[in-house]
Amino acid sequence: MNKEVFMKNRKKFAETMTDNSVAILFAGNDINKSEDENYRFWINNNFFYMTGIDEHGIILAVTKKNNQVKEYLFINDYSEQYQLWNGRQMTDVIAKEISGIEEVKYLSGYERFIANLFTAPLYDTLYLDLSKTFEMSAIDPAFKLMNKVRERYPYIQFKNCYQQICSQRYIKCDEEIEEIKKAISITKGGLERIMSNLKPGVNEYEMDAEFDYAIHKQGSTEKAFETIAAMGKNACTMHYGFNDTVIEDNKLVLFDLGAKHHHYCSDISRTFPANGKFTEQQKQIYNIVLEANKRGIAQAKPGMTNRQVDNEIIVPYFAQELKKMGLIKEDSEVRKYYPHSVSHPMGLDCHDVGRDPETGACPFVVGSIHTIEPGLYIPEYEIGVRIEDDILITEDGCINLSKDIIKEVDDIEKFMAEHKAN
Repeated sequence: MNKEVFMKNRKKFAETMTDNSVAILFAGNDINKSEDENYRFWINNNFFYMTGIDEHGIILAVTKKNNQVKEYLFINDYSEQYQLWNGRQMTDVIAKEISGIEEVKYLSGYERFIANLFTAPLYDTLYLDLSKTFEMSAIDPAFKLMNKVRERYPYIQFKNCYQQICSQRYIKCDEEIEEIKKAISITKGGLERIMSNLKPGVNEYEMDAEFDYAIHKQGSTEKAFETIAAMGKNACTMHYGFNDTVIEDNKLVLFDLGAKHHHYCSDISRTFPANGKFTEQQKQIYNIVLEANKRGIAQAKPGMTNRQVDNEIIVPYFAQELKKMGLIKEDSEVRKYYPHSVSHPMGLDCHDVGRDPETGACPFVVGSIHTIEPGLYIPEYEIGVRIEDDILITEDGCINLSKDIIKEVDDIEKFMAEHKAN
């Protein structure tokens, strides 16, 4: 995305800051895995949202005094040793081009910068992104700074800007929507490769690998989350992650997966027959879930919440169908076979920010993106089915951004018959 997006994000945030205040956001740091190996670095998404930059150690500072806003970016000091062992390193020129921030300084001057802000003091309020749990506070740089400032400058007030940034992230701009649409398109290609290679006798992890290969070939360097490839009864475990079972004939395989594109997620679930043909029982259950998926999408509109769609649309329908099948007698038993919610917001995080902090509900607001993902999980039949699409809430309803990923029984069977790999 171009730098104007991140400049607008910062401008909107700065408008919420009180006068004589400072906001400091951290990219995050590398975390050691073992000996001389680190875990793959994951940028703090709120920091990325404000800067567009993806590199460890970098710090954003926004000051507001006499209603004048200034922005500073602190990047890692140039190191020949780092360049030798790790390669590319953020420069001031690149940082300016990506973020639109003109004042780019080195981290070696950060401590003096902080001291100059609060010793006088020039500012009386410090905004920090205190999003982590208490258990994470020991390693989170925002908590570390809060404790240091509290000890040295006890007159400084603290404000948590986490919810403010979350509320901004909840509504996607046009550029963000395009990134998510691209991620979904890449995921579509991954699912088609899975359908082409799915057959009895292969392992779940082979299908996982097929998806990885396909999305990398299309330009996605990372997944939104670890792929679920779950055959038969494995699919009745909501977050099944072993992916190590040989796929058997006449079984359904549930896939829950998603590519990322420039940090923005997709989240799609599809359920396919291992041999390319649904049995009558599989088709019956699959079509019930498919109908629930369609009803959820049809009812999603501004003013609704995910819980309303779940409780008013999906649960009553599942109760009706499960009673017909003789699996339950009372509506209250639905959660035995449908234990999760129908929807969550999606964006920079797969399960994105923006839930109502008091109720936990996700309001459907114009410009927000959500999943619609009903499912039925019936261990006694060794069948788990989930069908998940990603929708954009509009003025008069929603747009199914993943409508081009096939999900009708006939379309799946036809595709698998025509594209079966040797």
